[in-house]
Amino acid sequence: MKHFITIILIVCCLFASSAQKMENYFIQMPNDLIVLLEEAWRKDLVDIYKSGKPAVLENTMQGKSVLNKLTDHYLLVQTTECSTVELKLLSLVNNTQIICMIETFYAPVADSRVSFYSTEWERIASDNVFTPVSKDWFWKTDIDSSLLEYLPQSDLFLVKYNLSDENATLTAEYKSPLLLDDETQQLVKPFLKTEPRLYEWKAGRFE
Repeated sequence: MKHFITIILIVCCLFASSAQKMENYFIQMPNDLIVLLEEAWRKDLVDIYKSGKPAVLENTMQGKSVLNKLTDHYLLVQTTECSTVELKLLSLVNNTQIICMIETFYAPVADSRVSFYSTEWERIASDNVFTPVSKDWFWKTDIDSSLLEYLPQSDLFLVKYNLSDENATLTAEYKSPLLLDDETQQLVKPFLKTEPRLYEWKAGRFE
């Protein structure tokens, strides 16, 4: 009987550990990954959000940080007035999960960094699970490609990545054209695709 009870307790503990929600991983993440919000403040943000009140706290730079969205698998926090962090739990084929983290900076045009971590917050090589979009993807294919070299383009390649809070998808939006003046943007616009690049999480990789 004691042996049976021990087995039940082990199974319950394993289930509890595997059923952790995004709020737990957010609170547990290393401080050096989100330097403006220490662990105690992240816990406060979660508690305030769950209470139904606006989840706003002063960060270490005396600015405001806001927890905008929190579900079991997704989180969006505005860390400063010009930066955000998105976290998403993604399932692997062996019933484990990894965390996708997107940091977006607005200076003033948005640009994102995409990284991946285990649920123990160990860094995972991005090229194993994700291939960043190329600049060429955003240009229409039904145009004379020789014309592209004559079009004004920004030297910077800026892309804004966004995770879905509803499903396992990722979008990439080309933001470099916003660095051009209005007249040049209108000149370039007909040559650019209007839709973002859509990634879907399949068999442990964004495709």
